[in-house]
Amino acid sequence: MSDNIELSIIAPMYNEEKNIDQFFQRLIPFLDNLNMNYEIICVNDGSIDRTAEIVVEYHRSNPKIKLINFSRNFGKETALTAGLRYARGQGIIPIDTDLQDPPELIATFIAEWRKGYDVVYAVRKIRHGETWIKKLTAALFYRIINLCSDTPIPKNTGDFRLMDRRVVEVINRLPERTRFMKGLFAWVGFKQVGVYYDREPRYAGKTKWNYWKLWNYALDGITVFSSSALKFWSYLGIGISLLAFLYMIFLVTRTLIHGKDVPGYASIMVTILFLGGLQLISLGIVGEYLSRVYSEVKKRPLYVVSDLYGLEEPEPDAPHGPGNLS
Repeated sequence: MSDNIELSIIAPMYNEEKNIDQFFQRLIPFLDNLNMNYEIICVNDGSIDRTAEIVVEYHRSNPKIKLINFSRNFGKETALTAGLRYARGQGIIPIDTDLQDPPELIATFIAEWRKGYDVVYAVRKIRHGETWIKKLTAALFYRIINLCSDTPIPKNTGDFRLMDRRVVEVINRLPERTRFMKGLFAWVGFKQVGVYYDREPRYAGKTKWNYWKLWNYALDGITVFSSSALKFWSYLGIGISLLAFLYMIFLVTRTLIHGKDVPGYASIMVTILFLGGLQLISLGIVGEYLSRVYSEVKKRPLYVVSDLYGLEEPEPDAPHGPGNLS
């Protein structure tokens, strides 16, 4: 690294104008006290408020604050991917700008990193400001995906973590377009450790993650990191076929012994509707996997960069890696 950057802070932003001032006021003095050379890479994910303008103003007064400006909204996972590709530090830390993840925890990250850990991730011990439904669905999600996936994902973890340079270089070479970052962070392996903290409510504004987005995010995680759904429906189909075959033998035997039997309309309709529903569900599951294959084979860039402030376009990470247009 020509400028010897030790820490890269990656901050994806989408309509965060109410949080930016407090975020920098809390983060920058803390980083200055670390006596480490650092950069803060903000990724404006197509915000429609003054997020980009405010960050540009900060960049002009502090060159350590840099900006990747997307041409439109591409999603947080994509914004995080872009930040990882442009980061030049030896240690890379993604963090949200809503201050739910305390910047002060970075000191603990660095201490564990210096002990030899390649990834130091934050584990949410208490989740303040979240409804019981959100907590319940989050716990259910981690339980389901860890049952389905061959790659264990630590429970109650987000993107807030420190990753060594060599870990990020591996992640940058991964070619897939559907980026489930929690899964990728776990998949790469290396020496990892968790540190516990209490997650605070948002400083200002409302979360951009409604239940519909969370549902789709969960589907991405399950389909990208597991084929268990397809296997389950295969086994279910075999089981139903076996039961149908046994029931057929029962009907034939009963008819031979007791004579002609008049079938019931209700039972026939229930059976038809039940099997029809199973077929539609199975087609939907196959469609989810197929749509992701379709997205992969198109090989469109993950994002389009409209402006860069304080950054240069990085070298391609791999011949088929996720790229961008700028």
